[in-house]
Amino acid sequence: MKKTARILTVLSLLALSVPTMAQTETIKLWPEGKVPNFKSSDVEEKSVTDAQGILRISGVTVPTITAYIAPKDKATGAAVMICPGGGYGILAASHEGSDFAKWFNERGISAFVLKYRLPNEKAMTHQHEVPLMDAMQGMKLIRQNASKWNIDVNKIGVMGFSAGGHLAATLSTHHNMGAKASADGKPNFSILIYPVISFQPAISHGGSRDNLLGPEKSEELMKYYSNELQVSDQTPPAFLVHAQDDTGVPVENSIEYYLALKKKKIPAEMHLYPKGGHGYGMRTEGKGSLANWPAAMEGWLKAMGYQKN
Repeated sequence: MKKTARILTVLSLLALSVPTMAQTETIKLWPEGKVPNFKSSDVEEKSVTDAQGILRISGVTVPTITAYIAPKDKATGAAVMICPGGGYGILAASHEGSDFAKWFNERGISAFVLKYRLPNEKAMTHQHEVPLMDAMQGMKLIRQNASKWNIDVNKIGVMGFSAGGHLAATLSTHHNMGAKASADGKPNFSILIYPVISFQPAISHGGSRDNLLGPEKSEELMKYYSNELQVSDQTPPAFLVHAQDDTGVPVENSIEYYLALKKKKIPAEMHLYPKGGHGYGMRTEGKGSLANWPAAMEGWLKAMGYQKN
């Protein structure tokens, strides 16, 4: 019995010595049977990890947020909803999702990885409306549960990569537009990493544009989803990162958004790097000064009061 007691004591001490880990849970965005624009179809969700270790999710028709709640002893009260990229065709859910959620948690910021529906005319009506609906619902759920998760409702931002950056910028510029406008859907800040911003032909990423708009593609919709044209006094501050040699999404996307924010006197910080290409996340080895971008973001988060010094 004494030996057993000693073992239990040692195990208890070990448990106390382990740092508090972030809590995680996955929540469906919409109640069963009440998913807007839903169509019954044979589209199936699939998850594959490729040769580079990137988790690629396709066929998303049941949207969720996965919550990574910062440990209470570190929490600053800030939170960010992360929109992975993938051209509105897949979600690059690890290196543009969960990897960053853990990075934020280490700095006392709670994070929520958004698994938004991927536009598909088989599985939904008016497919171009659907990712924004999911993003707005994600923001609302975070705000509604803020006290449960120890989050300040005025410190909830959105982050997006590539096409996920387009979704984050669309949420930032369209949260107050149309019949579904909602104050609870507005992010307090945005972090846009090599984002698709514009659907204007000269600088657009054609794949993202065509995947989102689908058969309803028109000049009117291309303008509506060109976020540099939709910046208003209600658009939140932004932090932007882009590489000049990005051949997938031209650097002008970030530049045009920055200039539109500047015109409205909305605070914005932009970091442009000569080398880096596209889709790197935090995988910056061999890409020169681009390796500094996470540190630049950390400095911005501190300056904005979302991370402790």
